Amino acid sequence: MHKECREIPVLNEFLATADGWISERTSEPGITWFRGAIKDVADASTERPLSVAIGLAPRRLGKADLALPKADLARADSLRAGLDLSDWSIDQLARVALMAASHRGDDAAFAARFDSFCTTAEINELIALCRGLPVYPGAKLIEPRAREAVRSGMKPVFEAVAHRNPYPRETFAEDAWNQMVVKAFFIGSTLWPIQGLDERANPRLARMLVGLAQERWAAQRPVSGELWRCVAPHADSEGVSALAHGWNAGNDKERLAIALALRRTPDLQAGLPMDEIARLQAKLESEKAEWRDLA
Repeated sequence: MHKECREIPVLNEFLATADGWISERTSEPGITWFRGAIKDVADASTERPLSVAIGLAPRRLGKADLALPKADLARADSLRAGLDLSDWSIDQLARVALMAASHRGDDAAFAARFDSFCTTAEINELIALCRGLPVYPGAKLIEPRAREAVRSGMKPVFEAVAHRNPYPRETFAEDAWNQMVVKAFFIGSTLWPIQGLDERANPRLARMLVGLAQERWAAQRPVSGELWRCVAPHADSEGVSALAHGWNAGNDKERLAIALALRRTPDLQAGLPMDEIARLQAKLESEKAEWRDLA
């Protein structure tokens, strides 16, 4: 079955599941309003019901954390691989469900609607709408808006697409993917919540990040240890030299990051003290440390 054929059943199941999660976390008037709004949006001949409902969602349902238990987080992932609602709020889930409910069988019309709403949305609406990217039909048609969001200078908007979201990994071409990863460093975001970071690492991205590190060193600015995660697997001679410089000039935390990066490339010598690297790698292993611990 083609992906396009699977999208509508997934969308319907998502809407039903969202209804259950919201009903468990809001008042009777709140869920009555939400269900009525979903119906109005699905049946609407204009965009007004969707605009009104998206605006009203926080007031009617509240802004509390969704706080799904582990079983429900697993259910979300089984519904849509990579769907991670671990830091969503109730109103964000409602806004995504409302936007999803506006799909009436025409992917192009939905993409145009999504783009239009993102253009005029206030920041909290935009964050919620972008978090819904994995559940909307017509993934390729909404990609221009997703790429626009990761170009944003607003960190929460960038992270709504880049973090805990399977959409970029699955949909972005290499250039767009690389630009997203590099942008994370420019706006002070972290890499570890980006899904598919290791699988989509590539030589061009490694070279871009080495260049970024060299610019920061020249300006006497710090280099995030997370950078080496994308460099080490594809390091050319310049990348190897950069790793050595990062090791020699870095602090203990940066050296731990390099040791962790080299765990995926054990044959890369990089002119580094491999005995010391092995000691740090054993420390990381014993402490079960991962990238989120070093970010």
